[in-house]
Amino acid sequence: MSKEYTPLPEIPLSRGDDLHGLEYMDSADLILFMAGNQFMVMDELLTLLHQEYPEIKKIFYETLPPGLELKQILAGGAKFGEKEIRTIPDVYTAVTEDAMKGLLHRGYINDYFVYLHNRIMLMVPEGNPAGIRTVLDLGRDDVRISQPGEMEDITRYISDMYKSAGGDALVKRIMDDKRAEGTTILTIVHHRETPLRIRKGTVDVGPVWATEVKNAQSMGLRVESIEPGEGLDQRGKVNYYIARLKNASHPENAGKFLNFMKTPQAQEIYRRFGFVPHFV
Repeated sequence: MSKEYTPLPEIPLSRGDDLHGLEYMDSADLILFMAGNQFMVMDELLTLLHQEYPEIKKIFYETLPPGLELKQILAGGAKFGEKEIRTIPDVYTAVTEDAMKGLLHRGYINDYFVYLHNRIMLMVPEGNPAGIRTVLDLGRDDVRISQPGEMEDITRYISDMYKSAGGDALVKRIMDDKRAEGTTILTIVHHRETPLRIRKGTVDVGPVWATEVKNAQSMGLRVESIEPGEGLDQRGKVNYYIARLKNASHPENAGKFLNFMKTPQAQEIYRRFGFVPHFV
């Protein structure tokens, strides 16, 4: 395993709700770095895990963007305010294969596999006051976009969606020109900020995972979704990858978690939250 010497990344204080079981950080039976857009699934998923493996009692897990979690792995930790989180996960998940290939190349993992899928929707306020109908409408001068930032795996798929819909010109319009104009507003660390911005009326639309729309509606938020269409929503490309770290502190429990994620019961939980199961 090659050793990386990089400064510790910083977890914004506003993202404390993505750190779960911090009190178990040094005594956990299992440490999970879960790609953040799975946050709505975790309570139910881990309740089932406890039932299947009651010996796994204490779990520390993160639901931050996997790009930020990857930086933690390579740096050996992260800063969260005055606290240093000096822990390496037993299990890491991501929504780009490049992250896994990078860990494999550096010797941090032995292998990885796909366990889940998702797709992109456009989240808009109830009634869709901006009249957005297609992805091309995001290039309009008057449309304010909540755009996921570079640390989020979804960003790559969104860029591919823009390119498929309107070529490089649309990508430049949304990601460069409208950013300069102030009508493309990047998320600070997490696209979970998009529903909040829509509720506050500071944006008109935000590309999100389909699961984000379903979760927001289940919480009573007045949002709707615009379907980009099967040719644009990336449904055939969005794979969720999972791996056990070679230097996992709890390798046996990590192995149990990987096997658990393949079970029909775990996959059904994901399906009910709007994900597309891989193991059927």
